[in-house]
Amino acid sequence: PRCRQKEPTQMFYVIRPEGAAHLNRPHVVVHRMKLYEDELTTVDGVPVTAVERTWLDMAEMLTVDELVVMGDSCVRMPRVEFEGRDTPLCTLADLQRMIDRHKGKRGLRKAKEAIQLIRIGSDSPQESLLRLAIVRAGLPEPELNAPIEAGDGGRFLQPDLSYKKHRIGIEYEGDSHGSEAQVVRDISRSERYEALGWMEVRISKRHMFNDAKAAVAKVRSALVQSGWRPACS
Repeated sequence: PRCRQKEPTQMFYVIRPEGAAHLNRPHVVVHRMKLYEDELTTVDGVPVTAVERTWLDMAEMLTVDELVVMGDSCVRMPRVEFEGRDTPLCTLADLQRMIDRHKGKRGLRKAKEAIQLIRIGSDSPQESLLRLAIVRAGLPEPELNAPIEAGDGGRFLQPDLSYKKHRIGIEYEGDSHGSEAQVVRDISRSERYEALGWMEVRISKRHMFNDAKAAVAKVRSALVQSGWRPACS
């Protein structure tokens, strides 16, 4: 008989005040550290760390890029029609306050590096990772989800990433873009880009392998085609 793969054990991470009694429970990881009252909130009646404190705590385990992805998600402006809320989970100032308050904390160096790279406007982890790859390749930093001002009453466009000066829109296409209905919408969107005189760069998961080199190459090619040239060193 085929062996059934064991499900990963769910672990719980608990913060105990410094000097508190030892706690030994299965599947529980205990951290002793300072925790201020305004760094707590409740979810379904259970006390948990606030979003900004959780972000700082995760700096101990995540890479800088993963911290940026998490931070982008924390500070992004939500879409009310989809998420039922109109305020971000926290602000950049909230994240910075955690860094300033917890000097000497593990992961602080990564947190300081990550907060310089966090931007408001990214709607997905892949958009964040694509932006990071573009900038690290020496290309201009794109805008995030900035609407295109058309003025002709046609279809509204809001590229995932864009260069208004060069009239380039970059669209990341996730797994949902394989459905028949989404294909029809994508074709309509491409036609709209053409009507507005914009160039559309379509990026998919396959372009993100190997440090997103294929994605960066597509963006660079579009920029060069539009007249962009790298600054002389």
